[in-house]
Amino acid sequence: MTNPSERAIAMTVEVKELPELHVACIRHVGSYNRIGSAFERLMHWAGPRGLLRFPETKVLAVYHDDPDVVEEANLTSSACITVATGTSVGGDVEAMTIPGGLFAVAYVEIDADQFGAAWNALMEWLATSGYRPDDRMCYEVYLNDHETHPERKFILDICEPIRPL
Repeated sequence: MTNPSERAIAMTVEVKELPELHVACIRHVGSYNRIGSAFERLMHWAGPRGLLRFPETKVLAVYHDDPDVVEEANLTSSACITVATGTSVGGDVEAMTIPGGLFAVAYVEIDADQFGAAWNALMEWLATSGYRPDDRMCYEVYLNDHETHPERKFILDICEPIRPL
């Protein structure tokens, strides 16, 4: 029987110029697939402040480390929402600017156990694309609430910063 995370990932990839984003975020250290608790804390902080105005507010995860290089226990990521520049933050909520520029943007609809496979599929696409990754932050933009999806799928854009070879 095939492991669900090994099923082929259907994705469409576009090369796009993306804008700089201003976000409020909570840092997470540890396995990337455990960032959910940071999102819960961020939503509990943002909700009473009136900062969750969907669809204008974008929800995203920024990945700061390469899991092939950094030990899982030390991986850092950030649970984020877009906010206006100058939004007041405090406690474990920080302000961060995500640089804009040229990105490979992969649109996927995946199960919870397919995030790694989706990133791997994008890296395979990148290998023959005429582009290479650069040093800006990579991130995922969540386009739905998977809790309300009939199959509990995550619909997202995976955004990998690139530059021509």
